[in-house]
Amino acid sequence: MSAATDKARFYLEQSVPELKEFEKKKIFSKDEITSIVKRRSDFEHKLNARGAQPSDFVRYAEYEMNLDTLRRKRVKRLGIRSAGHSGQRRIFFILDRATRKFHGDLGLWIQYIEYARQQKAYKKLSTIFTNALRLHPTSVDLWIYAAQYNLDDHADMTMSRSYMQRGLRFCKSSRKLWLHYAKLELIYIAKLVARQRILGLDQKTETPNPAEETGFDDPNADMIVLPKITGEDINPSTGDEDGVDHVALQNLNSTPALSGAVPLAVFDTAMKNFNNDDRFGLEFYDMVSEFQDLPCLRKILGHVVEVMLQHRPTSYRTHICNIKFPIAGIRPTSPEFPRALRASLALLKEHRQDPNVAKEVVSWLQPFQTTEDLDPALQKVIAATIHNAERVLQQE
Repeated sequence: MSAATDKARFYLEQSVPELKEFEKKKIFSKDEITSIVKRRSDFEHKLNARGAQPSDFVRYAEYEMNLDTLRRKRVKRLGIRSAGHSGQRRIFFILDRATRKFHGDLGLWIQYIEYARQQKAYKKLSTIFTNALRLHPTSVDLWIYAAQYNLDDHADMTMSRSYMQRGLRFCKSSRKLWLHYAKLELIYIAKLVARQRILGLDQKTETPNPAEETGFDDPNADMIVLPKITGEDINPSTGDEDGVDHVALQNLNSTPALSGAVPLAVFDTAMKNFNNDDRFGLEFYDMVSEFQDLPCLRKILGHVVEVMLQHRPTSYRTHICNIKFPIAGIRPTSPEFPRALRASLALLKEHRQDPNVAKEVVSWLQPFQTTEDLDPALQKVIAATIHNAERVLQQE
């Protein structure tokens, strides 16, 4: 017990200069500092004694976070200068000790990561991710978190892709990881398209044949062979000062970054990995369908349907994708929608007695009933189709 006490005393002594500064600058009163010392002493003795639990570290870290928040508010109100990183360093130290002692507790790692992200301690965060993934290489959620963070906070798709590819080495059988990899690529495309529109570069140009622009990987390879994308592809240099360089614009629209070749490569590789599983195909189709405004939406969905018809032509999941495809990417209030819906319903006739198809049709068409300004005739057709599908389900 004396060793634990000595260690606790050692850690407490390190905070003495900080507490003296608090008292000198009147950030905290003497009574408050006494209370801080007592709370820290209690926590340190718990942490250094036998039987310490992850929750003890969490409570200690939360106490220090609240204390640091209070300190910042008082410093701002008093208008004084104070060392701004002492509280942050202490919290990092507590969480670092927690993850070293309980390295198998993924919840502690996530809390450590979220705090570093909140503090924008990016170098520290990179180290935390490295250590966490080294100890938890089969944690799908951790790989996704790391990849999503790099895209959201740094717009670094190269690093995001790297995390996903490394994650797939360890979690090759995870549908969730494959789907999220493709989803990140689609989010990236959506950001590029939004940037084009802001700059007024969203004129339509021809896109190349996907078969010519992408190569697919060896199923036994460690990395997926993706189409090459250069910085010039994503951020083309402009032409003369009086207008847009249309050659650069055409090159931008025809690159794999915007043409959908990368998510297509991910899909094809995943389908090979899952032996052309129709369930994964439907999940992929539904995930891509969420990105309604992507110029390459129909190209990607069309390829998904084509692959499923080729390898799983009798599956009800293939039928569902095929039925949904005609209206993909078409707004319900657009002039093209009635013809597209007619094509979908024609495909539905062949499989309308299948309960599995009927169930999907109900969930697929119901959102259209709440669409504003939808043609009344279309509303009747959609309502009748849903009613027929529900009757099939009742007969099951």
